[in-house]
Amino acid sequence: MATVTAPGRRYTYVGPQDLRRTVVRGAGGRVIRSAADLDGDPATADDEEPFTYVVALDGLLRLAPRRSEHVACAEGEEVLGAGEISFHRTPHGPRVLEVGNQSTGYCPDPDSWPAVAAALDRAGIGRPDGFTHTLVFRRCEGCGEHNVVREGVFVCVFCDDDLPLTWNMTPPGGQGPSTDRPRPWTGARS
Repeated sequence: MATVTAPGRRYTYVGPQDLRRTVVRGAGGRVIRSAADLDGDPATADDEEPFTYVVALDGLLRLAPRRSEHVACAEGEEVLGAGEISFHRTPHGPRVLEVGNQSTGYCPDPDSWPAVAAALDRAGIGRPDGFTHTLVFRRCEGCGEHNVVREGVFVCVFCDDDLPLTWNMTPPGGQGPSTDRPRPWTGARS
């Protein structure tokens, strides 16, 4: 994947390393360069299950079936955004029905929206003005566990320590997760 200057930060995979080891190069998500790339895909019809998506460093949207891991969709690479997305057809072409940043593998901040919006705009796909579903991720600096902040309560569900108010999902040392053990999650998936 080529890199470009795109809005927002780069997100490194922070999920379990056993999932990263299953990534197959060349088998990543389907690249969406234009709205026409969605034509003929029955999964983009109304009321269908959402896709797993990433915005790669080249600024392009990549889609995979919903139950796919984000790290596989991104071929293990850093991303500008990740989550789930669904579309519906309109007389003017496909439009995003719902989009969020739910990716426990990359844990993107809500501030990743500009990169997602730019990828959709680049492809000519209608979109909302922001995420329709937003998660806030934080790593507990006390126990190291990943948390989804619920109802604005910045407290670790594992050890009750206060969570940082700013995004901190880059693991200590900045080189992937600090352990290979799967981390428990509070209702989200990677």
